[in-house]
Amino acid sequence: MNPPATFLERLIRTGGALLARCIYRISAHGAERLPAGGFLLLPNHLTWVDAIVLQLACPRPIRFLVFDDIYNARLLNPIFRAVGALPISPRKAKDAVRAASDAILAGDIVCIFPEGELSRSGMLLRLKRGYELIARTAKCPVVPAWTDNLWGSIFSFKGGKYFFKWPSQIPYPVTVAFGDPVPAEKADIALVRERFLELGEFCYQQRPMLRGHLGEACLRGLRRGQFTVGVVDGSDHSTLTRGSLLAAAIALSRYVRAECPRHRVAIVLPPGRAALIANLAVLLADKVPVNLNFTAGTAAVQSCIAQAELKHCLTAHPFVKRLGDFPWPEHTVFLDDILPAMKHDIIAWRAAVLLTPSWLLARALGLPRVGDRREAFLLFTSGSSGAPKGVALTHRNLLANVQQFALMLDLSSGDSVLGSLPFFHSFGATVTVLFPMLEPVAVVTYPNPLEISKLAALIERYKISLVVTTPTFLRGYMRKAERAQLASLKLLVTGAEKLPDDLAKAFHEQFGIKVLQGYGLTETSPVAAVNLPEPKARPGDAVQPSSRDGSIGKLAPGVAAQIRDPETGAHLSLHESGMLWLRGPNVFEGYLDDPARTAEVIVDGWFKTGDLARFDEDGFCFIEGRLARFSKIGGEMVPHETVETRIVETLGLGGESERTCAITAVPDEAKGEALVLLTTRDFDQADLRKKLADAGTPNLWIPRVVRKVEAIPVLGTGKLDLKRCKELAAP
Repeated sequence: MNPPATFLERLIRTGGALLARCIYRISAHGAERLPAGGFLLLPNHLTWVDAIVLQLACPRPIRFLVFDDIYNARLLNPIFRAVGALPISPRKAKDAVRAASDAILAGDIVCIFPEGELSRSGMLLRLKRGYELIARTAKCPVVPAWTDNLWGSIFSFKGGKYFFKWPSQIPYPVTVAFGDPVPAEKADIALVRERFLELGEFCYQQRPMLRGHLGEACLRGLRRGQFTVGVVDGSDHSTLTRGSLLAAAIALSRYVRAECPRHRVAIVLPPGRAALIANLAVLLADKVPVNLNFTAGTAAVQSCIAQAELKHCLTAHPFVKRLGDFPWPEHTVFLDDILPAMKHDIIAWRAAVLLTPSWLLARALGLPRVGDRREAFLLFTSGSSGAPKGVALTHRNLLANVQQFALMLDLSSGDSVLGSLPFFHSFGATVTVLFPMLEPVAVVTYPNPLEISKLAALIERYKISLVVTTPTFLRGYMRKAERAQLASLKLLVTGAEKLPDDLAKAFHEQFGIKVLQGYGLTETSPVAAVNLPEPKARPGDAVQPSSRDGSIGKLAPGVAAQIRDPETGAHLSLHESGMLWLRGPNVFEGYLDDPARTAEVIVDGWFKTGDLARFDEDGFCFIEGRLARFSKIGGEMVPHETVETRIVETLGLGGESERTCAITAVPDEAKGEALVLLTTRDFDQADLRKKLADAGTPNLWIPRVVRKVEAIPVLGTGKLDLKRCKELAAP
């Protein structure tokens, strides 16, 4: 039986709660899961006020473990003593464990922050194992808890400082979720991290902004700082302010709403000012933009047009001439014809943008208040291993992913992003179309990601902060860019395919820039994980790694993960290798009109990525290969990417400016499949086999066939064209 609370304790708890409730609006979930007796509470740790927020969310008093140097601070000690906090010291760890265990056995809730320190990046840190000792000593259940939306508040380290920030709103909304109790003997750091991620995903899904409409969000984003440059078209160096971009898009949206009656509207344009206006106009007309892949074959494009039931297309005369026999939808709208005629309308709308509040402007445009799970963008997978599939991304998906991306990168007004990836590419659509519209950053566009000399010149001229590219395009910078041209880059992120270690090292040596590998899929809107620069630290602060070589980084906020056996679907530890399953507000809900293929990849809300992965103790995720890039030979799974890496290392091809080899497979009667090496080099097959064997390469990993090709086939997005590789490998 716990002793009755003292008058001072009741006064501090009551007064503190009243004050805190004036500042925070707390929504608590899962309190009914809390055990009746004593237990160990494990929350994440983002701010100096986490303990106050947790206590407000919890129906029972919590006794917090506090480091003794803080506990003994003159002003704080009376408060800590009054609320029953327990001091903990690394020098007297056994005493702290005993005191915590005794309190739990007496029926108290004891709370320890397992990260042991405040996060300076907003990301979940390594979990210290001390809590395991307390739980096993007390033989008590462990309850994970998650506080969401505190990152960015004045008590967090966002922006590189605590306290000295203006609150974004008062009262400040916070969500707290308590998880299911975990028996002490099962509560290892892998399982607790997994539960943290799941609670974080649940909390993120509660954010009200996710129910909004993407068009209205873009409208609000562009009205902020509307006199600053929003778009630089790198083809002719023309510029548009954020307000003028919005006005032009509104004028065009009236035309789209009147003349394009179908729900979806095709857009066939390269990255540039016109393509940005077109995409925004379709959103503001409350319709769905469908950026078609103009680098794909005729059959693939026709398939996309048929699947999406497209009848109208926005494009421009010069681009039509470039594409030749492109299979256009029935009705083609030429922006270079209609936009000049809208000059007076655009001027009028520019005045309206200046004078009208965002919410009123949205209602005048007929935008619904709620977008949520309605389709907002339709993208098609690249077809690297088959026919393109329609990925219907919702307003919730895209609003979430832009915010996730923004929270991780922490760019601000004055920063800019290079927009050279095609907008039919998921990274191009989210990172270089939507991100600059919702956040206060500019975009510098250029229509061709292969013209590296031009891109490098744009980076230098406009002091670009962020470049998102692929390893294939990265090799071009090594050939054609000068070190000084890339000096302004704060972030250089690669995705779409695995970043070879030798390429990352060679790039860093040449330019002095660390390449940060990220990970995403069209189905995840696309950003799911990314490495980040190390957060700022004060003298004496512990190191909090935000990147790890060879990994794809940590998961984006609000993304949960599980590792499953790729054949049986059995649940594995995060620290084991298996198929990566993801869940989050950015994860799509299904393929377009294809319930069968949707059911193959979505199980109980979890998305089966098809990638084999594992997590380390710091939460960094390592992709070990795509299941589609494995061969089962003689009963053993052989990873194509690992074989490619072994060949590159053995033959000394590291740091090459062009991709020189790719592994694929063909059917084999004896062993199921046989590896085929496609290469642009002349290799003696017997000599290659000997060198690989001498280097310790397993016999099953040594390609049976070596086939020389003029170039390794890649898609317009920079990814390896797996379908074409198989065609070249066929006997």
